[in-house]
Amino acid sequence: MKIRNRGEAEKSGLNMTSMIDVVFLLLIFFVMTFKIVELEGDFSVRMPLAGSDSMTMDPTDLPLKLRLQADENGKLTTMSLNEINLGTDFDQLRANVVELIGTTAPVEGEDGPEIEIDTDYNLRYEYVIRSITAVSGYKQGNEVVKLIEKIKFAKPRR
Repeated sequence: MKIRNRGEAEKSGLNMTSMIDVVFLLLIFFVMTFKIVELEGDFSVRMPLAGSDSMTMDPTDLPLKLRLQADENGKLTTMSLNEINLGTDFDQLRANVVELIGTTAPVEGEDGPEIEIDTDYNLRYEYVIRSITAVSGYKQGNEVVKLIEKIKFAKPRR
């Protein structure tokens, strides 16, 4: 049984001062550490020139597609560049890339050609490295000729 004193009034309130202080400190912390970030995304849209009558498609407008196929042991069996079968000859791959894009460097501000490499899951890495070497450039005397600098990979196929 609880005994109450009638003379003493019970005080049943919370002291909110310290809680309000903590809330204001957190508010100040988050306001001071907030950084306004510029919108992400590539908004550099290249529109066609006005009055261009011929709508010819440059083969390097879209990314080139290199498909590398392997046997069950991981050895390269065939490779194809934009549906052109090249067998397993990396020199032929380089020649086809030079034929498609040429050896001129892209103009400043423009994106160069891009290639997407699609491989089988069990393909050995040495063939991937040799294909990257073949499409990225070559050395002519003491001069390095760059071909493709933008390389991306498709999800490997099982």
